[in-house]
Amino acid sequence: MSEAYVSDQNYTQLNFVESHLQIGEYENCTFQNCNFEYADLSQFKFTDCEFVDCNLSMTKLIGTAFRDVIFKDCKMFGMHFDDCNEFGMSFRFEGCALNNSVFYKTTIKRTVFKNCKLIEVDFAECDLSNSIFSNCDFSGATFERTNLEKADLRTSFNYTINPDSNRLKKTKFSLSEIHGLLRRFDIEIDKNS
Repeated sequence: MSEAYVSDQNYTQLNFVESHLQIGEYENCTFQNCNFEYADLSQFKFTDCEFVDCNLSMTKLIGTAFRDVIFKDCKMFGMHFDDCNEFGMSFRFEGCALNNSVFYKTTIKRTVFKNCKLIEVDFAECDLSNSIFSNCDFSGATFERTNLEKADLRTSFNYTINPDSNRLKKTKFSLSEIHGLLRRFDIEIDKNS
């Protein structure tokens, strides 16, 4: 079966669980209000695409290419970005719920996460240098041997980051959330003083 090449298409309110999206390369396409839950997007290529109000939870991403892709207000639980094609991988997340997703060992420098739920996300050994995390919830997220150099976490919260096992040179934090860097020491910080 030959792979499709599709450009400049808008897909609205489609359920790709029932009717599968043809494998191929999608360029400058918009997916709005679509359901991809548990879909197999392996070997697909998305370039300059936008996903808006979509459910992409538990999609299979083996060899999937995301290049300059924007995700807005999407439900993206349990996605394995570590299975993606890393060549040119770049995306932006706005208002997304990425709970339990995995970015293990990915290189995603300069990524913007804005108003996202990153609950129990695995960022171990990930290169997030120069990334911006604006108003993100990191409850239970894993940072281990993660490169956060020059990343901006000033408006984010609920993170636990061990400065000894992560790269934090010139990383920006807010004073109100600094306890997230000290949690491993089991010390008490008076937030009222």
